[in-house]
Amino acid sequence: MKIKILIPVYNDFESASKLIEEINSKITNLIHEFSIILVNDASTDKVELDISKIDKINSIKIINMKENIGHARCIATGLKYIFENEEFDYVIPMDGDGEDRPEEILKFLEFIKYDDSKPIVGERIKRSEGLFFELSYAAHKLITYVFTGYSIKFGNYTCLPKSTVKKMINDKATWSSFSGSLTKVEKNRSTIPSIRGTRYFGPSKMSFYNLIKHSLSIIAVFKANVIIRSILFYLIYLFLISKNITYITSIPLILVIIFAVSVQGISKRENLEKLNNSLLNILNIDNLK
Repeated sequence: MKIKILIPVYNDFESASKLIEEINSKITNLIHEFSIILVNDASTDKVELDISKIDKINSIKIINMKENIGHARCIATGLKYIFENEEFDYVIPMDGDGEDRPEEILKFLEFIKYDDSKPIVGERIKRSEGLFFELSYAAHKLITYVFTGYSIKFGNYTCLPKSTVKKMINDKATWSSFSGSLTKVEKNRSTIPSIRGTRYFGPSKMSFYNLIKHSLSIIAVFKANVIIRSILFYLIYLFLISKNITYITSIPLILVIIFAVSVQGISKRENLEKLNNSLLNILNIDNLK
């Protein structure tokens, strides 16, 4: 099998270099053909990768972007580039900082033996962040399930067959949310347990603001469900408090309105035209190996 590992990177090539070494060591006994494609999101730091000891990875490319477009859109661009320019059977998108553990690539490949047609997602069973992030993430999962009807417990770390990649690059939601789009286009998925690793170097770049935007982007993929469920909640709650309407009891109604409006607004990030034209933002491609 030909497997492409897709890694978006922004000013963290030290971690990306270590990740490539770790991947190289984990696939030593495998017979598949592995290639790595890094999407450099217009990094301002110097691009340096030490690949002197890499012997099991067939090729390494860096796609250099002209403008910074963000993590999700780098993955979308990478998927489109791979589908249109590479020969492959599967794509494995993963973070470049060590939080997606290379040893779990072996789990993905093991599952392919049982069903090679379905995408495989790494469902988080353990995380490495602090208590605040843990609580915030739990709230995100609960709100997502309540307002969309979908339980989404995975991120970018997945194994996608070619048929799934084709569906994703033709869905506008991919430009805004990877996991939301995958949930939308592929209802039938396999799952492996995934433990969130620790960063190789430096602190996490996920701020609270970015976490909220990330959460809303996922939820916005299913905005029709959100609108319907928000209206139902509004009507039912309004009926329950109809005899006791105060400023305090009205707070949930106000919050639901703000939430629904925010989801509607962030859904405008979805854009198939920009996804179709995303390769025009490529400055050049460095073939390192």
